[in-house]
Amino acid sequence: MMQVAYQTATDLSAARQHLRAAGRSYAGRRLAAVALPTLAGLLLLGVLAARWPAGQPGLLVGALAVLAVAAWQLWPLRRLGPATVARQLDRLFSELEDSAGLLLHEAAQLPFLGQLQQQRVGQRLGELAATQAPLLPVSFKSSLLISGLLLISGAVAWWLPARQPAAAAAAAVALHFTPDAGRPVPMAAPRITKVELLVTPPAYTQRPAFVPTAASFQCPQGSRVRWLVRVNKAAGAAPVLELGSQKLTLRPVAGQPAQFMAEQVLSASALYRLRFAGQTSDDYAIDVRPDQLPTIRIQTPKPYTLIAAVGTRPEVPIKATLRDDYGLTRAELVITVAQGQGEAVKFREVRRDLSAALGGQPGEATVGSLLNLPKLGLTYGDELYFYLQARDNNGQTARSDAFLVQWQDTAAATSAIDMGLGVNTAPAYFRSERQIIIDTEKLIAEKPKLTAAEFTNRANALGFDQQSLRLRYGKFLGEEAEKGLGVTAGPPTADEPASPTADAPTADAPAEAKVPTPPTEADDDHDHHEAPAGRNASQTAATDALTDPYIHKHDDAETADFLEPAVKAKLHAVLDEMWAAELRLRTGQPAAARPFEYRALRLLKQVQQQTRAYVKKAGLTPTPLPEATLRLTGELKGATAPQRRETVAAPATQPTVRAALRWLATQHGQPARPADAAALEQAGAALAQAALQKPGLYLPALRALRQLATDARAGRVPCASCLAPAQRALTDLLPAPVPTAAPAATPDRLARRYFEELGR
Repeated sequence: MMQVAYQTATDLSAARQHLRAAGRSYAGRRLAAVALPTLAGLLLLGVLAARWPAGQPGLLVGALAVLAVAAWQLWPLRRLGPATVARQLDRLFSELEDSAGLLLHEAAQLPFLGQLQQQRVGQRLGELAATQAPLLPVSFKSSLLISGLLLISGAVAWWLPARQPAAAAAAAVALHFTPDAGRPVPMAAPRITKVELLVTPPAYTQRPAFVPTAASFQCPQGSRVRWLVRVNKAAGAAPVLELGSQKLTLRPVAGQPAQFMAEQVLSASALYRLRFAGQTSDDYAIDVRPDQLPTIRIQTPKPYTLIAAVGTRPEVPIKATLRDDYGLTRAELVITVAQGQGEAVKFREVRRDLSAALGGQPGEATVGSLLNLPKLGLTYGDELYFYLQARDNNGQTARSDAFLVQWQDTAAATSAIDMGLGVNTAPAYFRSERQIIIDTEKLIAEKPKLTAAEFTNRANALGFDQQSLRLRYGKFLGEEAEKGLGVTAGPPTADEPASPTADAPTADAPAEAKVPTPPTEADDDHDHHEAPAGRNASQTAATDALTDPYIHKHDDAETADFLEPAVKAKLHAVLDEMWAAELRLRTGQPAAARPFEYRALRLLKQVQQQTRAYVKKAGLTPTPLPEATLRLTGELKGATAPQRRETVAAPATQPTVRAALRWLATQHGQPARPADAAALEQAGAALAQAALQKPGLYLPALRALRQLATDARAGRVPCASCLAPAQRALTDLLPAPVPTAAPAATPDRLARRYFEELGR
């Protein structure tokens, strides 16, 4: 019994060793399968970095990405324990009967059947370990294939000759050097033999490095400029680069004692020159071009768009053109939705990304979007504002102007209750008759371009404006408001009987009582009908007849105003013409409505002139002057205001330039003095600032001025060919003279004699 228990414990221990060995084997082979392509990829990136130095930052990012992918592939191995290995063996081998996990438990903790199954699984695991190696397979096919391709690519990149862009290879530029004054340079003295320039634009320009063809060049803002100077022999001091107001000492190149180098990132235009061993080069200009902001041009819609409530789809297409000098990276549409009215208005912002049309960071792109008003949550009377934002490669952002889209609100326009409300926070807007005429002419001119529905809707809208204007002028005649839009106040018709009043018969009255009394000649089309006889007659009829001549009736259009009869007649004619124009506009006949509109406007102007009142202006009436004692006496004492005149010399502008011009004007072939060099150098500083803006115009003059300063410092005769260009350039720097009045011409002998005779 003791021997059987010992044998069982030995088999269980061996099975557990097989389980752990399978886990270690799987982890090692999985690590090898991931490490092979990772190393091959890093090797390829290293070869590319050696062959393409300019792309090293991007390749470094690629290497980090490769390592991140490898770590992600190996991350599951940290959970690889005996339990995980047992589950994987159960999935791969059906012989284990999903019981490999029993090997992890002690036999004493299992029931009798569990112990038997544990022994059986341990024996079968030993048999599988002897026949199949490894127990947990790992495929190397994809790993070897990827590694092979990467290694072949690395070998091809290594054996191919390195191709550098032609612009990236530094080339020599010609610089003109002049020996310093008083220091004659011998032929065997150290001198600069070669100057190479290399300009590396910033990353946002997406442009490769280039070599300037001349010493004066242009470059984008933020470019890195490298000067590589070669000398014929070493000297005590290194060459010095004077870049604007900076003085940079060039550092020697490692391993090459005859070469010196300097690098500088330029953010503004500047002049530069080199100094070495008593030699100074001419001034050369670097024109730094700043990055421009993106430009946005919205083609559609217009700055203000009104969406009609009827007959128009509530959609607004947006189309815009974006431009940038180096490339665009992002475009965004910002929409602000305004809902509600008055103090209950609510604002909501919606942003739409339009960067899908900017693939490849183009310099020019067309973006578009569609504003669906219902989907944005708008309803009648709401409005929205939108603008476009664009960002370029340099991170600069620009935005367009705000555009307004409004959805017409018909509820407020068609409500008859709103017309009678006493509270109105904003004044009502009425089109004038002249504006209605202008809109009618415009509608007639645009009729061929409009559909029948659009033409009818616009004509009906003009008819509504004509009605509003007619009702407004009707108030001056005491007319009441109409019952609704398009309904004219008037006598009741058969379809709309009059409402019963105290003076009208009721439904219980006999039929013959309902017949109205025919109007007499004295009625004159007024609503003054006598009360019908009977039980419904007014009890105060006799009293009303007595007080009728003395009462101002507000419900009678003929007596509800204080206008003169002539003015009232013309106003009646105006309303008739407006009514006729409104009728034709409502029926879609704007051409037929024009004569009535013009007659209404002409009558309105006549009424305005007729009702105009002229009131004498009230103000201060000054005391009349004593004309008898003061006028026509010729006495001017106290008549003129006191004046104080003082002649002040204007401050001289550009004193250094004027001093240099005075010196240039006195040079006629005589030797210059060393003291004059200071004035020329000060004028050269002012000329250098102008050369930054116009290097082609002022750089030759600056070289000539520097040569004159060198001659003056050495006490030599100034260069004759340098005087004229320096004088012209310095003269251009002076401000334009202030124009003065020409002096009066001196009278001749005859004119003097004439004035002498007049003075006698």
